[in-house]
Amino acid sequence: MFVVRLRNGNLLAPESAMDAEGEVMGDAYVEISPGDPAYSRLARQAVSEEELDQRRQRWREGDEALRREFESYLAERVQGGSPPEASPGTRGRPPA
Repeated sequence: MFVVRLRNGNLLAPESAMDAEGEVMGDAYVEISPGDPAYSRLARQAVSEEELDQRRQRWREGDEALRREFESYLAERVQGGSPPEASPGTRGRPPA
């Protein structure tokens, strides 16, 4: 999760909700204004909304290339006569 600098000058900062034992229950973003004591520290690592959008686009493009590579790998395995249960991520599982 990133600290995001909003157009209005505030920051969106990640924050985790913890239970009594210290386990993370969930993550969320909170809006921090320049008057907040943590603002200057968080602002140093903040990315703009545009930078975050660009990063997301690069991730999606990278995910697409990885998906195509994986599908090609699976197709080669099937053509080579490998049983489906030998595919990555299915070891130890009974066949469906």
